[in-house]
Amino acid sequence: MSNPTLIHHTINFVKQQLEGAEGGHDWFHIQRVYNNALNIAQGEACDLLIVQLGALLHDVADSKFYNGDETIGPRVAREFLESHSVNGQTIAHVIAIIENISFKGGNFEKKFSSIELDIVQDADRLDAIGAIGIARTFNYGGFKNRPIYDPGIAPELNLTKDQYKASAAPTINHFYEKLLLLKDRMNTATGRKIAEGRHRYMEGFLAQFYAEWEGEL
Repeated sequence: MSNPTLIHHTINFVKQQLEGAEGGHDWFHIQRVYNNALNIAQGEACDLLIVQLGALLHDVADSKFYNGDETIGPRVAREFLESHSVNGQTIAHVIAIIENISFKGGNFEKKFSSIELDIVQDADRLDAIGAIGIARTFNYGGFKNRPIYDPGIAPELNLTKDQYKASAAPTINHFYEKLLLLKDRMNTATGRKIAEGRHRYMEGFLAQFYAEWEGEL
């Protein structure tokens, strides 16, 4: 069962925390993931409150903006939830979602499983693909001053977690190292269905990109 008052306070807290954040990881990213999660949750037997809190707090302090420190996000979320007297079981579940949601090179084994994690992870991954995913990818590449594309630098598949986090490869490589892999890693039927359309859109974009790069169009 949801808790409208707690959700209201959580939204305000996350907006405050992410004020001035990089455009692909700002409040609007959270809002889209939240809406995706609500959509997916309609077709699943789940604890809606945990889905809502997990979606809202999953990137409250993304480690990539804190020198790779993966403890900050869970700690900030825990302190917020404790300050609102959320029960310990719910807090533990939300923290587990935050700790296990990330792609991390695709070779990261989740240490926790639940339908709520599946839903929030799908919702987050949907925001990484399709038109929004393309926009976010190039926004972050610009933020990190990475080249758009370099034909001499091939994508690296099967990156370890540390290699993935340390990568400074051209932005186009990220499509092959993560984005195009997500369709087949969705957890829910709704997530898979939505991902298929967004995946096709990215394939079309890449075909157009290479044609323009070579001066064919």
